[in-house]
Amino acid sequence: MISDDLPLSRALADRAAELRTRPHALAEARADASTRVLLVADGQVLTDAQGLALLTVAEAQRATTSADDEAWLLLARDDDATYLALRVPAGHPAPARGEASDVLVHRTTPDAGDGWSALRQIGGELSALDAGLATTAVALDAWHARHPRCPRCGAATTVEQAGWVRRCTVDGSEHYPRTDAAVIMAVLDEDDRLLLGRAAAWAERRWSTLAGFVEPGESLEHAVRREVLEEAAVVVGAVEYRGSQPWPFPASLMVGFVGHATSTDVRPDGKELVEARWFTRDELATAVRSGEVIPPGRASIARALVEDWFGGPLPVSSDPTATWR
Repeated sequence: MISDDLPLSRALADRAAELRTRPHALAEARADASTRVLLVADGQVLTDAQGLALLTVAEAQRATTSADDEAWLLLARDDDATYLALRVPAGHPAPARGEASDVLVHRTTPDAGDGWSALRQIGGELSALDAGLATTAVALDAWHARHPRCPRCGAATTVEQAGWVRRCTVDGSEHYPRTDAAVIMAVLDEDDRLLLGRAAAWAERRWSTLAGFVEPGESLEHAVRREVLEEAAVVVGAVEYRGSQPWPFPASLMVGFVGHATSTDVRPDGKELVEARWFTRDELATAVRSGEVIPPGRASIARALVEDWFGGPLPVSSDPTATWR
């Protein structure tokens, strides 16, 4: 499993970090006819039948009347264009493309055609360019929404460096987008069975690999062992790194591992996990086909870890309702 191939790790455009400190970088980009803009709102991006809806600056400006200068974010550039994101309020209807008036069509599912689509649902279906742009936009939008004030003194902050810095208006301190490290692991026993669990917060039939946040002063490998022991009472010995993927819901970096269990007695903690069990490949295939188990969504690194162990794509369920939403 290679990180660059994971759905939300794919990124083709240059982040162009050197442009962020240029005083007029955003203004210059907005004046360039080749610039393309994606709209982002609360974990969703505007899509069309081809994937990410990349608008002209004029189209983006017509899409919302609430866009001030601080709503624009510089994402990346390539040989064809500079790419910006425009933050719009959560719940804002999606604009019909190519029309001067705000003809509004609101979608909450990733159907073909113009509408809002949740990144966690469509990330695996986007092109590498689109996935990289959308993931960055969703991550930055979430950070701005959650950090309008200075964590040191509580004063308001203003946006600088093309959306990549917030500066306190009182003490002048600079604040940068945060990323929270989390581990996610395919735990295997001596018989090469895979440990999956069902979280208390999930709907029935949804199963995935175990995961958890890294605590202060803790290594990634120790976090793997601690989380598995806490949630499933399984002891993990050797730990192998497999890859990483951003998961901007709102600010995680999922670091994937394979953990080798030295015990097999499974006891879910009843808080994080309500169920956990070992699966052979045949058992998991049968459970997925029947709809008894809904595996992780295709955009997640959990799906990649499971399929890496499984040896290829999981089978398709015969139950049309057995999808991860």
